Amino acid sequence: MFGWTGRTITVDLGDRSIFESKTDVKTAKEYLGGRGMGVKILSDMVTPTIDPLSPENPLILTTGPLTGTPAPMSGRHSITTKSPLTGTIFDSSAGGFFGKEMKFAGIDALIIKGKADEPVYLQIENEDVDILSAAHLWGMNTRETTKMLQSKGRVSCIGKAGERQVMIANIMNDYVHACGRGGLGAVAGSKNLKAIVVMGDNKPEIAEDAAFAEAKESAMRLLRASPVTSKGLKNYGTSVLVNLMNYMKILPTDNFRSREFKGADSVSGEYINDNYDITRHACYNCPVGCKRSIKEDEMEIPEYETVWAFGPDIGNEDMDSIIRANRLCNDYGMDTISCGSTIAAYSELISTDIESAKLDELVMQIGEGESELGAGSLAYLRSKGAEELSMSSKGLEFPGYDPRGVLGQALGYATSNRGGCHLRAYMVAPEVIGKPKLIDRLTFSGKAGLVQIFQNLAAAVDSLAVCKFESFAMGEEELAALLSAVTGVHYSPQDLLRAGERIWNLERLFNIGAGFTHADDSLPARMFESGEFGIKKDEFERTLTEYYHYRGWNENGIPSSEKLKELGIS
Repeated sequence: MFGWTGRTITVDLGDRSIFESKTDVKTAKEYLGGRGMGVKILSDMVTPTIDPLSPENPLILTTGPLTGTPAPMSGRHSITTKSPLTGTIFDSSAGGFFGKEMKFAGIDALIIKGKADEPVYLQIENEDVDILSAAHLWGMNTRETTKMLQSKGRVSCIGKAGERQVMIANIMNDYVHACGRGGLGAVAGSKNLKAIVVMGDNKPEIAEDAAFAEAKESAMRLLRASPVTSKGLKNYGTSVLVNLMNYMKILPTDNFRSREFKGADSVSGEYINDNYDITRHACYNCPVGCKRSIKEDEMEIPEYETVWAFGPDIGNEDMDSIIRANRLCNDYGMDTISCGSTIAAYSELISTDIESAKLDELVMQIGEGESELGAGSLAYLRSKGAEELSMSSKGLEFPGYDPRGVLGQALGYATSNRGGCHLRAYMVAPEVIGKPKLIDRLTFSGKAGLVQIFQNLAAAVDSLAVCKFESFAMGEEELAALLSAVTGVHYSPQDLLRAGERIWNLERLFNIGAGFTHADDSLPARMFESGEFGIKKDEFERTLTEYYHYRGWNENGIPSSEKLKELGIS
């Protein structure tokens, strides 16, 4: 096989068994890898009603057919499980170098199930897989854990938040890269799994070298030509979006009570560049390099979502405090969006502003497992009788794009299989940035069909697995050409989108089995409030029905038997 290594590893931490099998060729071709393969494996392994923190709920780490190849932005891997935060099927991908190392170690999928009697970590070096004691690592945060293990390979680990099963805990690799959102770190903690260390030296081979060279050059040319990838992200990182979103009046402020932030300039990418001595970092084989840190102390510069969550969303103009909160979340291993959003909701609930010193204290309390806020905004507010203050969908907090000003994104939030996520369909690209083409952001007209196409493409991209920033320059044609050249299997752009559609429908079936219904495809009541900027609920509902039609689902959002047969889903 080209593109896939043909090797799947299953580790049962309960009986300390390790079993190797051949990757199913049909699954690989139809679900690609990464997110798709993880979703397929999870759906085959467990029932949707499984307790997310039970030993039977697996963590599934997967690479994609492009991972570790010379294709641009190809250093990613995915982790799939059932989320303890949302109760949905959940995958998250991360950049850095861990995914590349997994691929070099010859791994398509690493399935981890069971629960160890004591803290353990996995050590993988090519064909060798060992379960080792992590007693000396338990109680450490991610920075210290990574330093302790990095001489043995690339490290993916949890901090104290994961150990204490905080519902917004992440799994961090290469220290600053997160398989974030959804509480994946809590699942690892529930298994007494502290870390996975991988080292490999088997570079993946390319099936068609000449075709790959041509496809790669075409992709690189587009990345160089795109102002977003060659200038905006490269020079300012993702925080370049702060002033743009504020100007467009879609920067959520004070827990979505406002859409503008008066202090936006002081937390913008331009401000960061002017006031901090910055060094730039890139993930494996990435020409963009959007990761940034302060040279003097190597303090990580937050990405846009984190700047927003600990800045405008809580009314905070202090960039230094945002940087500290980001560092704390990375170290404890916590999702910055959910953490900041939950604090914003808490601030509204108690009608008190969060000062910078209090912000530090709250983040540390959450990371230590000492705060109710660690349950996430929906569960916390539900316990207080104030569920309406949670700015979330299916229990996952919204990111920093106000759906009242980007209606395609509103539909994307509501229908996302993992909850309120912008990455399932980044409609901000066409509605605000104009990629691939600028469309009217203030109408639902035409959005039902477009959103499902963006969702299918996002599922395919996550499964290849490459960085979504490539979508600012490339489309399905370039990705299909890269995939075909790497694997030697011909994929048309339509084949790629069909694979994404197959993945999306399988996720939908899992969630239906877990108890989710049409009623969960919605937004908080605040988004529908009357006034100049509120979303008209009748228009939203009509568009949702139209979306179901485009999907081949019935009026309750359930995939038809004809659609499932068409996609080869039993």
